[in-house]
Amino acid sequence: MRPKSTCICKHLNPFRTNTRFIILMHPKEYRKEKSGTGHITKLQLVNSEIIVGVDFTNNSRVNEIIANKENNAFLLYPGKDNFNFSTRKNAEINSFMGDSPHIFILDGTWPCARKMLKLSTNLQQLKRVSFDNKIKSKFIIKQQPAALCLSTIESVYTVINLLKKADLEKCNTKNFLLPFEKMIDHQLEYALNPNSKNYCSTTNKEMITKNMYKKKTERNIIFEQE
Repeated sequence: MRPKSTCICKHLNPFRTNTRFIILMHPKEYRKEKSGTGHITKLQLVNSEIIVGVDFTNNSRVNEIIANKENNAFLLYPGKDNFNFSTRKNAEINSFMGDSPHIFILDGTWPCARKMLKLSTNLQQLKRVSFDNKIKSKFIIKQQPAALCLSTIESVYTVINLLKKADLEKCNTKNFLLPFEKMIDHQLEYALNPNSKNYCSTTNKEMITKNMYKKKTERNIIFEQE
């Protein structure tokens, strides 16, 4: 059981969004990261859901969402030819998203996310959305392949705020990342505790920043600039 001192429950402030976010989580992520950013995203968004798998081609729930004529389904995925929320006018975003927008998100390491998309022929047919990221991830306890890669929850946070500017969302996202930030604080505190089996010195802590962009390291990230 997770110690009470590291529990992020008290920092949760769940709310409902007009856009429904469906987190497609790789099994490795589901098993290894019970407090991963995909799970935290689900806890923060009342009407979001997690679907675990690798090949979603024949997944009944995914296909149900896509086949529903009342839904407008999209895939959040990087790419130059995608519909970019950051560069479009509000009217264009409103027209493109339509009524009852559903955004699928691949939650896993970058190699796993690519494999999930490669295998899932139904996801390949979806219209893709993306954004221009200009901030560094706060997920400093995870080594990143590039400075502008974001965690799942940070990507969702960015999308929601961009949709707010287009008047498609009305929710207050001020504390949306708070549970995520507290999780990082707890893990850093644990790593710097001399009594912890994962203890590292202050010098080693400084090395986190220097080494957090190694390309060979797997990560809990699905959004990468191309």
